[in-house]
Amino acid sequence: MGHDIAFPPCTHLAVSGARWFRDKIADGRQQSGIDLFRLFTYLECDKIAIENPIGIMSTLYRKPDQIIQPWQFGHGETKATCLWLKGLPLLTPTDIVSGRDQRIWRMAPGPERARMRSTTYSGIADAMADQWGGKTP
Repeated sequence: MGHDIAFPPCTHLAVSGARWFRDKIADGRQQSGIDLFRLFTYLECDKIAIENPIGIMSTLYRKPDQIIQPWQFGHGETKATCLWLKGLPLLTPTDIVSGRDQRIWRMAPGPERARMRSTTYSGIADAMADQWGGKTP
């Protein structure tokens, strides 16, 4: 058995896009997102972490085990990120900073917006690697 960290696309699941849910339900995009998320919950792994923003999976699947913020891991911004965990401990904050900028939430439309909004902060990724994967010599 192995371990996985899943980052399913949140495009059709996050509450930030709720105003488009009606269209996404009608054309099947939301169900596709739900199905992909749930696929990760069925994996036969000892350790699983599924990352997604606050969204409908908290109701359709279950409440997340933990909600983290970038400012807990060295980035002075807010972006609530949910973690659903199996066989893994809660992430321990590594570098709490005072900044609380809502840069992601206020980001202007543009060709790079989706990519930039979906990027995992390096401090969070480092914490996941160090706390869940162990350090390699």
